[in-house]
Parts: sequence; C-alpha cells; structure tokens
Amino acid sequence: MTRRLPVPPSTGPLEEYALRFDGLLRARSQRDGFRRYLEGLLLPAERNKTITALANTEPVSGAQRKEAQSLQWFLSESGWDPREVNERRLELLFGDPRTAPREDGVLVVDEHGDRKWGKHTAHVGRQWLANIGKTDSGVVSVSSLLADEEAYYPLEVEPYTPAHHFGGGKSDPALRTKLKIAGELVEQAVGRGIAFRAVVADSFYGEDRGFKRSLGELGVAYVLSLKKSHSWWHAPGTIGALWEAALAAGWEGAEDPGRWTKAVRRFRDGHSEGWWALEVEAGPYGTERAKRALVVTTDPATLPDLTTWYLTTNLPAPGSGRDDESAHAPASVAEVVRLYGLRMWVEQGYKQVKHVLGWSGYQVRSDVAIRRHWQLVCCAFSFCWWAYGRSPTEEPHEPEAVLPTDAAGREKGGPPYHGRRP
Repeated sequence: MTRRLPVPPSTGPLEEYALRFDGLLRARSQRDGFRRYLEGLLLPAERNKTITALANTEPVSGAQRKEAQSLQWFLSESGWDPREVNERRLELLFGDPRTAPREDGVLVVDEHGDRKWGKHTAHVGRQWLANIGKTDSGVVSVSSLLADEEAYYPLEVEPYTPAHHFGGGKSDPALRTKLKIAGELVEQAVGRGIAFRAVVADSFYGEDRGFKRSLGELGVAYVLSLKKSHSWWHAPGTIGALWEAALAAGWEGAEDPGRWTKAVRRFRDGHSEGWWALEVEAGPYGTERAKRALVVTTDPATLPDLTTWYLTTNLPAPGSGRDDESAHAPASVAEVVRLYGLRMWVEQGYKQVKHVLGWSGYQVRSDVAIRRHWQLVCCAFSFCWWAYGRSPTEEPHEPEAVLPTDAAGREKGGPPYHGRRP
C-alpha cells in the first residue's frame, strides 16, 4: 500500500478532529481541503463566508488565487461523499456521552430558506422563505436537529426542489414536498435507532394531518404547534377554537387562575420563568382522547402572540384511560411544555450554524457541491461540541505568592504602606 503523504496540520484540537475523517478522503488534496475549509468556517470574518473569505483573499480578484481555487475544486469537483462525512460526524457525536442522544430529548424538524439566484443553480426557485417572512428567489432546506437540556446539533439536512425543476410539474412523481421530506427525516432517525422522546415542530407541520398520520404510523410521539386560528366543527354556542377555550378557562388572576396551572420553564443559564398552561377539553381534544391540546402562555389575560403556544400532542395524560392503550409513556402538562421548549434550540442553531458559520455563504450551483458545503458547516459546528467535551473542566489553581513581612506587618519588596491595604 502506498504511504499517504502528509498535509499541513490544523492547529490544536481541530487537527485531532480532522484525523478522524482522513479515512474518507482518499486524495491528499481532499484531506488538505477539509482542514482549510473548516479553518475558514471557524475563524471570525467581517464578510460573508464565501470561498474567497474562507481562503482569506480579496472578494473578486482573489477568486483566481490558488488558495481559493483549491477550495472551489474541493467543494465542486473532488470525489468525496458528503453522506459518508455526515455518518462519521454523527458517529463521533453519538460515541461521546456528553452528546449522545438521550431518551428525554427531542427531534426538531424545521426548514430554512436562503436567498439565491440563477437559473442553473440546483433547487433554486421563487418560493416562500419562512425565516425571511416573504416569497423570494432562494433555496429551501429541511433539517432535523437533536436537542436536550445539555446539547443540540443538526442531524440530517435535505434540500427542497420546487416543482418547476421537474418535467411533470406538481404532478411529477419525483417531486417531494417539504412535509414529505420532513417525514422521511423522522423515518431515517427511527431507522437508525436514535433515542428521543418526541418530534417537535412548528405549526406548518402541526396543521398537516398527513404529517401527523405518518408520525403515528412510525410509532413516534410528537408535540407540534398549531395556529392561533386553529378550529374545528362545533355546534352553535359551544367552543370551536383553542383561543375560545383559553378565554373560557376562568382566568381571574394569579390568585384565582381558574383551570390554568402554573408551568415553570427552566433555562440552561439557570434562570426560570413562570408560564401558565391550560389542558383543553373541547372538540377532538381531551385527556381521554387520542390527541391532546394545550394553550401555554405568559399572560392568560391577553394571550400575547410572541409568548403564547397552541400545542397538540399524542402523549397520553397521566392517570387517563389511555395509559394502557398508548405505546408512549404518559406526559404531564409540565413535561409537554418542557419538550416544546426544547424547540427553541433550533432558533439558536440558526444563529450559529446558519449565520456565524456561513450556511448560506456558498457560491456553487450543483446539488452535490451545495450538500458538501452544508455538511462541512455541520462538521464545524459539531467540532465545537467535540472540542468542548475535551476541554479542561477547571482552571489550574496557582497559589498566590506570599511576600515576607517586616516587624510592622508590611510586605518586604511591596508598595509603600499608607495606612490602607488595597
């Protein structure tokens, strides 16, 4: 076997992390590109992390320099498989007790849109970009993320391809909707045997009956958000919407909350917040039914939009008649609130994975190059957890130097004593 030629090493723990991927990168240029790309993603930059920024060259003229050209080739033309890299990344995370999946964690499903243009760019199209809040030309990705109170990181990511990329349009059998992609990501996680308590997602997924049905067929528990306007068929004079159930719960204040119960949310930084939760008993929802609905808010009197959740779950209520029928362990109101609260880690992930580490900074057109860039960003993010788990837990204690003193108690060799010790 031919001896592998060495590459310029990365600094510190990044080199130790990169060595674990060398077996998947056959060529010396691939191993070198992997290190240089991760270095560029992890280093702070004052501009978007395009190829020239990662190579630390000028934005336009620097694109022809060999540093930028080698990274461009590594992303677009080399032969490494992004799926194999993702598998190795997850193996490292799953093998570490600090980041291994936990049974009380959640699998968060979400989507993200990036503004992109060009008729020849894969997956690009004029479509709804949820994180921007408008319809524009861009690329949308659907991702799954594992989260608990100790760690969170991306699991899988798949691009959504708009209908105009297919010959048959919306009726083309190869077209996959965002909801179908999300269901497939959950199925992949279940197939890998990854432990989690429930699938958590926003109202785009919670309002879709087909998505909830697919989770039920997989035997997966869920805690999904619903729209404020979510309603059901009802007889005149009865409750027909979640907000109506909240208004009818008899809230008179914290001293007389009616059917509202206190729900304390505890955060990773140590602080806690007092929220209020209502178990809805109306329409198709109830503790004795297959689906439960909850309204969770900071203020039951006004139900502020930014701090009010409308949730549905298939987790049975403790002490209900569904305990023996359901395959899932019962979940109290506090447990349901905790599980959906973990969804906020996907928003934190956007700040780090998709803003700081340059998720949308790619300037490539092909499908495989886009997927490679995304996997390298995920590797950069996962490296931070990997290195954090190996960092010293305590600073080494250095004893303070003790200077000799004279008969008056003044330190010899120290500053003059003026009657007040600093």
